[in-house]
Amino acid sequence: MKFDLHTHHYRCGHARGDMEDYIQAALDRGLDVIGISDHSPYFGLEADHPYPGLTMAKSDFAGYVQEMQQLKEKYKGRIEVLLGVESDYLEASAQTYQSVYEAYPMDYIIGSVHFVNGINIFDKTRWFGLGEKEILDVKEEYYRLIEKSAKSGMFQVLGHIDAIKGYFPDIANVPTDKVDQALRTIGEEQTAIEVNTSGKMKECGGWYPSDDLLERAFYYNVPITLGSDSHDPERIGDDLEEVRDHLKAIGFREWYFFRNKKPVAVPL
Repeated sequence: MKFDLHTHHYRCGHARGDMEDYIQAALDRGLDVIGISDHSPYFGLEADHPYPGLTMAKSDFAGYVQEMQQLKEKYKGRIEVLLGVESDYLEASAQTYQSVYEAYPMDYIIGSVHFVNGINIFDKTRWFGLGEKEILDVKEEYYRLIEKSAKSGMFQVLGHIDAIKGYFPDIANVPTDKVDQALRTIGEEQTAIEVNTSGKMKECGGWYPSDDLLERAFYYNVPITLGSDSHDPERIGDDLEEVRDHLKAIGFREWYFFRNKKPVAVPL
């Protein structure tokens, strides 16, 4: 069984195509399950659309869910379409986000840390002029937030858990026990992490997470899933077979997708 849980579309303002384009691409690539998981609005802020080009507007969310429900029905029997969302984990407003999601029939929610100390992790300028101690502090805060997101109970999947290396690859080599602490907690909470194949498009190259994190995730009994993080229909199911073979080589025997927030195990 083939699936891809991490996909975007035009509503976020930085992806190409509509939801049906991604479903059609999934069918063309022989997928059995496709999840749509566009960037959630900033529910914790008063403005309807404070960050155009990063996320959808709050006023778009109900329409997003409604269209997804229609597409589920339209493609029933051909491919299973899952309603997801990629949600920022913002500690101060986590309860607000959770209360919104509880009102909708979500199949799964991907929790991603995109901001550390108020600065986007993909902002290349955030690293300018930082010393070793400051870089370590950023990395440790990043993994503190990831651990906290796992404990929150909000998410079925944690997104790209080492994406902080995207435009600063050297941070992967900064040692800290906070990484293992986060992985241990994720395993205890039985929250899945994704192999996100979009990392190869950043300066770090390769997938998120790196091999050493995947091996440690296996040690801590962390469930695993797949997400291409497609912002273009052409990337649907990207590297699926390569990821599957790699996970089997590490020792994983199954991976998961989520239906009605319940895990569905799929043998590798």
